[in-house]
Amino acid sequence: MTKVSKTFELYGKTYTLEAGELAKQATGAVLVKQGDTTMLMTVVVSKERKNYDFFPLTVDFNEKLYAAGRIPGGYLKREGRPTEKATLTARMIDRPIRPSFPDGFRNEVQIVATSLVTDQVNPFDVICTMGASLALTLGGVPFEGPLACVRIGRDRESGEFIVNPTYEERENSDLDLELAGTRDFISMVEAGADEVTEDDMLSAMALGQEAIGAFCDAQLSFVEEWERVNGPIQQKEYILDQPVPEVEERIFAHYDEMYAALSDADKLSRIAHVEELKERIRAEFTEEEQLAWEREIPVNLKKLEKKAMRTMVVETGERVDGRAADEIRPLMIKGDYLPLVHGSGLFQRGQTQVLSVLTLGMLNEAQRLDTIEPVEGKRYMHQYNFPPFCTGETGRIGAPKRREIGHGNLAERALLPMLPDEKDFPYAIRVVSEVMESNGSSSMASTCASCLALMDGGVPLKRPVSGIAMGLIQEEGKTVVLSDIQGIEDFLGDMDFKVTGTERGITALQMDNKATGLTFDILKTALEQAKQGRAFILDAMLEAVPGPASEMRPTAPRITSIEIPTEKIREVIGKGGETIRGIQDETGASVDIHEDGTVYVGGVGSSVDDAIARIRLITHEPEVGEEFEGRVVSIQPFGAFVSLTPSKDGLLHISRVAKGRVGKVEDVLNIGDEVKVKVIEVDERGKISLDRLDKPEAPEGSAAPGDDDGRGFGGRPRRESRDRGDRHGRGNGHSDRPRRPGDNGGRVPRRHHEA
Repeated sequence: MTKVSKTFELYGKTYTLEAGELAKQATGAVLVKQGDTTMLMTVVVSKERKNYDFFPLTVDFNEKLYAAGRIPGGYLKREGRPTEKATLTARMIDRPIRPSFPDGFRNEVQIVATSLVTDQVNPFDVICTMGASLALTLGGVPFEGPLACVRIGRDRESGEFIVNPTYEERENSDLDLELAGTRDFISMVEAGADEVTEDDMLSAMALGQEAIGAFCDAQLSFVEEWERVNGPIQQKEYILDQPVPEVEERIFAHYDEMYAALSDADKLSRIAHVEELKERIRAEFTEEEQLAWEREIPVNLKKLEKKAMRTMVVETGERVDGRAADEIRPLMIKGDYLPLVHGSGLFQRGQTQVLSVLTLGMLNEAQRLDTIEPVEGKRYMHQYNFPPFCTGETGRIGAPKRREIGHGNLAERALLPMLPDEKDFPYAIRVVSEVMESNGSSSMASTCASCLALMDGGVPLKRPVSGIAMGLIQEEGKTVVLSDIQGIEDFLGDMDFKVTGTERGITALQMDNKATGLTFDILKTALEQAKQGRAFILDAMLEAVPGPASEMRPTAPRITSIEIPTEKIREVIGKGGETIRGIQDETGASVDIHEDGTVYVGGVGSSVDDAIARIRLITHEPEVGEEFEGRVVSIQPFGAFVSLTPSKDGLLHISRVAKGRVGKVEDVLNIGDEVKVKVIEVDERGKISLDRLDKPEAPEGSAAPGDDDGRGFGGRPRRESRDRGDRHGRGNGHSDRPRRPGDNGGRVPRRHHEA
């Protein structure tokens, strides 16, 4: 086997395909690059055929932090369970490839994507599908390829579409559309958008289809070069499950009974009728026949159910629950569903019910990401949970599965463009969607419920968002687009097309397509029908929750931002964080200081105001004419140093401590005394001179013989003051004035006396 490498340019980006050097024991292995971003795609097909009634495909994404020059966090210092991005990338590879295998393929297939290099310029995810497709081709595996995946962005200023944009180009894009399929049809769509219109989305998808064709041609060109160097690719022979006419004939004799069993609007009742019928049909086969046809019988029972359901739709125009094609199931919508939490919303459509709960926090509570992408974290977190009880089943509850991560990501993308800017609403936002019942379209129900929770919690959304799942039935030469599909229509239909958006446009899309006859006319019909459905649902949502609450819940933190000079950050933090910890412990507020001098203060009740007052006191620069009630912190022969702020002292000269001459400052003041003073001068070095406002009479006999009243040449008082920033132990240049035990060095403002 000789190494083959081919570099080509498409849509302004450079790509490389390479094979024949790495992972040669795999069924197929390809190195795929965009720029310097390098992914290794391997495919292994088991030699033995599995005794399953489904296609056993597994796709894994190995996210290696060395690819980005990073060392994993934690104690183990090695990669652990897949990150959310790794899971989403594996799903992106899986969804277009799975339907491309022939019916009856039962050999186990594992596709592994390994990140070798990420150049922090070019994303790594969409090129993986092209690499997996080429690895399958070089391995001689039968599938409907070649396949490719592309991303389409759109520049906000110019409106120009971009194929496979860089990370920087994506930052300035109002569209993030991923499509995968062959040169002839699209099988997978994922999108996040900032209120893009249906027409613009179709234009982007048309460009995506064209780009997919170009990347498929690039693979065919590589295959030609490979075969020129290494000879023809040997197509491997795999035994497929073959239809058994006798089994199909005997099972399809019960078509009318299946048709009748499916005509039930209640999901659990319908499932019970269908399963009862299936058991009766199985019982008609002898034990020997059931053993001989253990795969064929369940496969044909599924085909019978699928045929009856689809024929019902195209022949009668009615669905299994009696609805018309564009009819939405009954809605139940409630805001303010739970007490004490920061926001909540309940959304039910038919037998799908989701409760979403909002939690608000400080920005430093945002999710930190340990990933190979050039992102450090995210402020908005949406999580989706699908417990077994929501479908009336038992099962294990643990870490989220790939489906849960995918559905949560879709709802997150749907709402993200409508969240207020961080500067206007400085909160970390977490929404958790708990699926209480499920009969299709739970991800869209979670989008609607989460929008309700955000509005209930007073998050000032730009515009509310609703979502709907569309379906497609193509049977007997007829095509029907379905609105608000339920589980059976998703499972046995040709398309699951989820659309979310506002009254102005689309915010997210997700589509999985099984029909090769999907045209852009059908897509246009689906988008228009979805727009009408979204509007109907949104009107119902706004009847229940008219908009964002005018005030946040009392239990939610109130977060305020203030600006301080960057040179004061150190003073607010204090030595080893002592000062900022003291502020948080004493007020109960949380304080988050950013490098640009922005300080976010969060808490409930009066804690925010108290913490801000303390921070402003630390950073305040006293000015001439200001009055303070300060504490005497040091006494020298020439006067007393009075604490004005936690970081500033001023000198009250001996000549100004009392009316008349004073021989010793201690005759009038002691350390710890509180005095009312006024700033009379701040010199060019920041030294502060004070005058006492409540001067007492000088004690009799205090003035010593020859005392010059502290005045120097010209009769002017000598000015002596110092900045507490020069005190010992408080940073550079701190003074060594004596401090009594327990003295915190700060004045107590009149408005903040504490017990």
